Amino acid sequence: MAVKSVRKKSSSKATVKTKTPARKVNVIVKSEKEKYIPTKKQVNPLHIAIAGNIGAGKTTLTNLLSKNMKWEPHFEAVDDNPYLNDFYEDMQRWSFNLQIYFLNSRFQQVMKIRQSGKTIIQDRTIYEDAHIFAPNLHSMGLMTTRDFNNYQALFDLMNKFISPPDLLIYLRASVPTLVNQIQKRGRDYENTIRIDYLKRLNERYEAWISTYEMGKILVIDIDHINFAENREDLGGIINKINSQINGLF
Repeated sequence: MAVKSVRKKSSSKATVKTKTPARKVNVIVKSEKEKYIPTKKQVNPLHIAIAGNIGAGKTTLTNLLSKNMKWEPHFEAVDDNPYLNDFYEDMQRWSFNLQIYFLNSRFQQVMKIRQSGKTIIQDRTIYEDAHIFAPNLHSMGLMTTRDFNNYQALFDLMNKFISPPDLLIYLRASVPTLVNQIQKRGRDYENTIRIDYLKRLNERYEAWISTYEMGKILVIDIDHINFAENREDLGGIINKINSQINGLF
C-alpha cells in the first residue's frame, strides 16, 4: 500500500454547507493561542459530530476539541471491537458482524448523548455506517443482499428514535493523505486495507456530504493542514466552529 508522501502546507481551507446552497469560505486564523470561549447565550447542550474516512484524523480532532472547548468526547469503539481484526483479514466473512456491532454501538451512543445534558463531541456518526460503509461492502460483493437488507431494515427502525447532530464536521482528505496517516499511526490490522477500498469510501463520503441536509455542516480539507501539530491550523478550525455554533441559537 505504498503511496508517496503528501507534503503538508501551512495554509488551511474550510467550506460550510447548511440547508441553503453551500458556499466556500476561508478559515480565518486569529492566533495560535486562540481557544474557544462559550458565549453567554450558549447554555443548551449540543451534539457535535466528526465524520470522515479511515485515517482522516477524527479521533485526533475529537481529542483536541474536547480539551480546548471543554466538551465531553465520545469515541468510536475500535480498541474494544471484537470483530475489527477479523474483518480486515476476511471482509466477506465478517462484514455483517462488524456493521451490526457498529450500528448497535453508535445507536446506544446517540441515545446517551441526547440524555446526557452535556455538549458532546462524537467521533464518527451512525449515518456513516448506514450510508457509506454498509452500502460499500454490499456493492463490492463483501456483504450479501440478504444481510444488507437486514442491516438496512434495522437502521431504518433505529433512525426513528434518534436525532442528527447539531453540527457535523466533515474531514475531507485525498487517498494519499489517508494512507500516510494510516501508516503513521501504525495499527497492525490496518496494514491490509486496500487502496481501492479507501477510494470507494471517499467517493461515497463525497456523495453523502453533497446531499446532507439534516443540519449544519462544516467541511474541512485536511490535505494541506496539520491541526494535530500546528496550533494555527487548529485555531482556524476552532474559530470556524465557534462561528457555526453561535448560529445554532
